[in-house]
Amino acid sequence: MNSTKFTRKITAVLCAALMITATAAAASVPTYAGIFTGDKPYLSLGADLTASEKQTVYSLLGVDSSDLSDYGQETVTNAEEHEYLDDYIPSSQIGTRALSSVLIEKGDSGSGIQVETKNIAYCTEGMYQNALATVGAKDIKVTVVGPTEISGTAALVGAIKAYSGMTGKHVSDSQIDGAVDELTTTGDLEQNTDADPAAVEGMVADLKEQVASGDVDNSEIPQAIEETASKYGVTLTDAQKQQLQSLLEKLSGLDLNLSALKSQASQLMDKLGDMGINVENGKNLWQRFVSWIQSVM
Repeated sequence: MNSTKFTRKITAVLCAALMITATAAAASVPTYAGIFTGDKPYLSLGADLTASEKQTVYSLLGVDSSDLSDYGQETVTNAEEHEYLDDYIPSSQIGTRALSSVLIEKGDSGSGIQVETKNIAYCTEGMYQNALATVGAKDIKVTVVGPTEISGTAALVGAIKAYSGMTGKHVSDSQIDGAVDELTTTGDLEQNTDADPAAVEGMVADLKEQVASGDVDNSEIPQAIEETASKYGVTLTDAQKQQLQSLLEKLSGLDLNLSALKSQASQLMDKLGDMGINVENGKNLWQRFVSWIQSVM
């Protein structure tokens, strides 16, 4: 395995595992109902930013440092990362500084989870969106930034903490476990299939919606995986199908926010359409062109 792919795999594991930190931290956040109504934007900064890096982050987030009293505020520490992750991955891979930061703002009704990243090298917008949808977020604007190009893993901690703090909504242990499992599974599928990451994220979001809506029960999950994978043009091994089935069976037992999941699935389908991926037929246009070229050679 080349060093670049190995590095991406390690970062994928870190990115997925950090969801434990994100959601566990959120569960310990006090309920702010009555203080923050959801109209007040919420800011979470990496605790190890230097003064100069912090100013860069503020600039990228569009935040005037003289107006910080207008924002709810959290910090994410490297100690939090190590507290929750040292049992899962080597301490050396976690690093010594928490840098990525996040701003969460109330979105328009029906807007779904809108994510923008700046200087984030690995964690995708879809990964942040799906993780937040699983813990019940909807109709929010999320901006994730780094002072320089970084993986964006610490911001997974901040995103959940900020969402919980802004809304006063508690994140249950079962939601934590489901979100961790989902992010781990999605990251693994993105790394180990030839499909576009957005197609993998769309497939998982679609399957979550089917399970949450009751359209698919546990006995029907294998068939749903087959049909939905084909729909999104994702080729799965038997082991990957089983991995996905285990995730969906777990999510089926959660009290998921169906409205949030429907909104997120719709967003991802729109994104895929903009990318030229024909969801109905399950193949993007480039894949179909390549297949045709191979057939006539």
